[in-house]
Amino acid sequence: MNRIKIVKKVSYITIIFNIILAILKLLAGIFSNSSAMVSDAVHSFSDVGTTVIAFIGIMIANKEEDDSHRYGHERLECIASIILSMILFIVGFEIGLSGINALIDGNYEKTPGIFAIVAAIISIITKELMYQYTINAAKKIKSNALKADAWHHRSDSLSSIGALIGIVLSRCGFPYFDVVASIIIAIIICKIAIEIFLDATNKLVDKSCDEKTVEEIKKVVMKQKGVMGIDDLKTRIFAEKIYVDIEISADGKKTLNETHNIAENVHDAVEKKFENVKHCMVHVNPYRKDKNEKK
Repeated sequence: MNRIKIVKKVSYITIIFNIILAILKLLAGIFSNSSAMVSDAVHSFSDVGTTVIAFIGIMIANKEEDDSHRYGHERLECIASIILSMILFIVGFEIGLSGINALIDGNYEKTPGIFAIVAAIISIITKELMYQYTINAAKKIKSNALKADAWHHRSDSLSSIGALIGIVLSRCGFPYFDVVASIIIAIIICKIAIEIFLDATNKLVDKSCDEKTVEEIKKVVMKQKGVMGIDDLKTRIFAEKIYVDIEISADGKKTLNETHNIAENVHDAVEKKFENVKHCMVHVNPYRKDKNEKK
């Protein structure tokens, strides 16, 4: 199954389940006198919007190169991830702020109905399954936007756990635990949002690959016949892809065709070994003993 088909399948399934869950939690909150469950319903409705944003971002990112975008559209997926992280942060911040205000005002929940507990349990199980399903798809197609959407599902699951704890303890005569749980959940959600934001930002500013990947690329290059040394190696992360620029040394007495073949072999070997490498540019320099010994 190709990347687009996987994204479409995941998006359609999560949108349908989020709408059903949101309606269930909204009805439970209204009929069980639980404002925590009503807030959780709003959180689920926000998931529908984030899934749509992630879907649009990935679809645009997979468009073919054109005259205006010779390097493709992959970075638009990073922009979608940043938007998702901001939404996730706002949701976490609002949950936390609401909890702090409730602590200050002493505005605690009062004996919510049993329907709210059932709805919270259903939400926790369903959202965790949706997280696992979406995060596995994100890893399979290496999509940062889909990963962000998966964590939004988990944040909803955490929100439902907080709501469940608060509802149960409220019925047991300890309403303030609902507020404490919501603040802790808010901190977790905001932390996840910041991590997603930083990861997407790094992929927008041409951050280099990690040292391990660079060393592995060097090993592949040096194994190619005719390569006498590596004069320079630069990498940059372009959304979910990697661009590699290499300067190699070869025997200066070889013909242009011979050195060209060496460069082609290096190019093909790197792109074959590292599936995330979108393009490898190879420049050949004549081998100089004094220069390469210094390196």
